[in-house]
Amino acid sequence: MSGITTSRQALRFKGKSYLALVLTPEAPLEAWLEDLLDLSTRSPGFFTTRPVVLDLSDAGLPPKDVKALINALDRMGIRVMGIEGARHLKLPAGMPPVLNGGRKTGDVEAQEETASSRAPKTGSMIVENVRSGQSIANGDGDITVMGSVASGAEVIAAGSVHIYGALRGRVIAGAYGNPHARIFVKKLQAEFLAIDAVYLAAEGIDPELMGQSVQIWSEDDTIKLSNLR
Repeated sequence: MSGITTSRQALRFKGKSYLALVLTPEAPLEAWLEDLLDLSTRSPGFFTTRPVVLDLSDAGLPPKDVKALINALDRMGIRVMGIEGARHLKLPAGMPPVLNGGRKTGDVEAQEETASSRAPKTGSMIVENVRSGQSIANGDGDITVMGSVASGAEVIAAGSVHIYGALRGRVIAGAYGNPHARIFVKKLQAEFLAIDAVYLAAEGIDPELMGQSVQIWSEDDTIKLSNLR
């Protein structure tokens, strides 16, 4: 045997940070899950575009109920990447990792990073109607639809959405963390509206604005609508 030895380079790991959507269960848990199911049903792409963290700091759930909750979220298509506020719990094997030290999105620094890193880049134009069952998405910028968006159709954009016909389906603007995005509609008959993480279902829309030309924006965690003149 030779006396030659070889050395291997040590493993190196890189760190990255990601902006996650934090879900905080509220009592009664059944009603909270119903609200999430309503949102995920109306807009299947809403949760698939971003990582999700489950914050159990104030939930007071035993480990078996935490597992049942994660299974319920998974059935809705909501995949939990980590659990916060659960270091005191002995969770069963196979659960998402326990996280700690997450930074709140209310911090000015975090908001500035979000706005700059998610700025819209490229617009998309759809020159025909968006039919029921279709899902149109642009992860880089605005979407302009020259026709109408049918009931059961969905338009998702990182930036703003402009619809020159009737909106009968669902629209999510600012879908990747842009709260300044807007929605412009020639004829409002929407099933569902959302900007960033703020949404409004059809029953919450002022009936007087139905059928009107409107602009839609987010302000103080509320969806605002006004007539276009």
